[in-house]
Amino acid sequence: MLNALELVLILLAVAVLAVVVFRLLRLPPMLGYLLAGVFIGPHALGWISDNEETRHLAEFGVVFLMFSIGLEFSLPKLVTMKRIVFGFGAAQVLLTILFVMAVSWMLAYDWRVGLILGGALAMSSTAIVSKMLAERFELNSAHGRQIIGVLLFQDLAVVPLLIVIPALASTGDSEAGYSATYATALFNAFVVLTLILFLGQRLMRPWFHLVAKQRSSELFVLNVLLITLGLAWLTDTAGLSLALGAFLAGMLISETEYRYQVEDDIKPFRDILLGLFFITIGMLLDLQVVMENFLWVILILAALIVFKVILIAGLSRIFGANFDVSARTGLHLAQGGEFGFVLLAQPGVNGLVENAILQPVLAAVVLSMFVAPFIIEYSERMTQRISHAEWMHRSMHITTIASQVMFEEGHVIVCGYGRSGQNVSRLLEQESVPFIALDLDPQRIHDAANAGESVVYGDAARRDVLIAAGIMRAKALVVSYVDTVSALKILAHVQAIRPELSVVVRTRDDADIDLLKDAGATEVVAEILEGSLMLASHVMLLLNISSGRILRCIRQTREHRYQLFRGFFHGATDEINEGEDKLSPRLLTMTMVSGAAAVNKSLGELDLSSLGVEVTAVRRHNIRGLLPSDDTRLEAGDVIVLRGAQEKLAAAEIKLLQG
Repeated sequence: MLNALELVLILLAVAVLAVVVFRLLRLPPMLGYLLAGVFIGPHALGWISDNEETRHLAEFGVVFLMFSIGLEFSLPKLVTMKRIVFGFGAAQVLLTILFVMAVSWMLAYDWRVGLILGGALAMSSTAIVSKMLAERFELNSAHGRQIIGVLLFQDLAVVPLLIVIPALASTGDSEAGYSATYATALFNAFVVLTLILFLGQRLMRPWFHLVAKQRSSELFVLNVLLITLGLAWLTDTAGLSLALGAFLAGMLISETEYRYQVEDDIKPFRDILLGLFFITIGMLLDLQVVMENFLWVILILAALIVFKVILIAGLSRIFGANFDVSARTGLHLAQGGEFGFVLLAQPGVNGLVENAILQPVLAAVVLSMFVAPFIIEYSERMTQRISHAEWMHRSMHITTIASQVMFEEGHVIVCGYGRSGQNVSRLLEQESVPFIALDLDPQRIHDAANAGESVVYGDAARRDVLIAAGIMRAKALVVSYVDTVSALKILAHVQAIRPELSVVVRTRDDADIDLLKDAGATEVVAEILEGSLMLASHVMLLLNISSGRILRCIRQTREHRYQLFRGFFHGATDEINEGEDKLSPRLLTMTMVSGAAAVNKSLGELDLSSLGVEVTAVRRHNIRGLLPSDDTRLEAGDVIVLRGAQEKLAAAEIKLLQG
């Protein structure tokens, strides 16, 4: 029998090994955790038995997962996506549950078995799908928005299922038995939820203000842990689940301006304990039972993937998507998900669902998550084979870029819209020089485009994108991000299409200057060289060397390296560490929804400057005002751009929406 320390050491060792191997294979670490749990569990190598201590670790993992989901819970976000979330998403979950219940009834199983398995199989993997959408820059695409909407409802659907499943699992066979237990569970849920939400909303913000004023990072983290585990214990004591209390804790904290700080502080606990949770889920898998029922496992796996692809693609079509978008959405959401394991791990499920049924289902869900990255990776090719509309998808993408510069002449193409790209664009805008910025970050494009800035989604390393951006009419091209390989591709396209075009490229140091110039760059700006010049200038000033001599020295150095930027003082790199990043100014784009507290109020009345936040732009009816005044009165539908530190922006967002 292992003691607690030996148990934790084994779990940590296999977790580290699993993450290293699966990251090298470019697969989600979650799958490594599951596979590690299968091998060290009681049904394989037997290093760890299924005991109370192991189950407690798993429960803590679920607690922090649900807490993170609660932090992301946003009423404005739900309102803007209500049709996809509560229409498409709700239909997918309900129809899946009803279908599995019908199959369960046909096989003469208890309807509660069908409800539990249906709820588990209705889930898709938020971790795998959202990560791959982000890596493929598809979060802001048509199918990406549908996928995120469905995943959001699945996350929300877990909350009522966490109430229902333990109640169903604890009832007897009589109708009166489960009716009474279910009614008790609902009553307890109503009382506890009302108490937490009513008192929590009034106490959470002033309490966090008090804790934050102490300026102690350890006290802040301790407070977050206390609230999370305290509410989890409260709901567990009321006969509900630990995960439900953690979700409520996250939701209450999300209504305060401290949610970003809390998310950063809690992330290490969440990721570590969630990994241990997936290991314990893998330990539930009995390989012997799976091998004895191998055909059933494959049948359930195939049925799960085929059914979810058909159902989700069909619902996507009903909600107005074209065939291409529908097929992609179905393929992305065809797998099982981590919340399925959360539901199957609820107390009493093992007693209600026979092991001969539970094991093949667990195995099928695990296997579906293993094949999910490959299905998503090749979803575009599969869609192209069955959809004749794929060429329209690409042409629409190119058309969107071309429409931005259709009437422009002598403009600048800015490749990359990060900090450097934005600074270049603002200077060009200040001098009334037309430009178009290309970027691959969907969130950045969404926020900047809402603010009225000339930025579109596009890979500047593609020939057709550069042509659509008007390279034949452009006056100059700027590569504002540091990626020598991508810059060389862009330069190759420029040399092939329009070799006389002036191209300025940003690079990390002067090691690649000659390579990039040989490839066709007109000028290459090296960050480290410019940073060194700034450092040297300050040192020489402190040594009482005359400013004229310093400027002459810097000018000579620049003239030796640069031809076009004589006298240009670039400065240090735009990369800063994590601690500084929290304090550095950011931009936040907000839409004034009808009913927001700030509607019909002037910027002077709102006094956002007292929070340390500046309103830099207001866009109304596609007309952008660069310098709003205190007299500017906000209207429903206005898009405003706020500038400030992360936490201050959160406070301003709450004030604008809630008052």
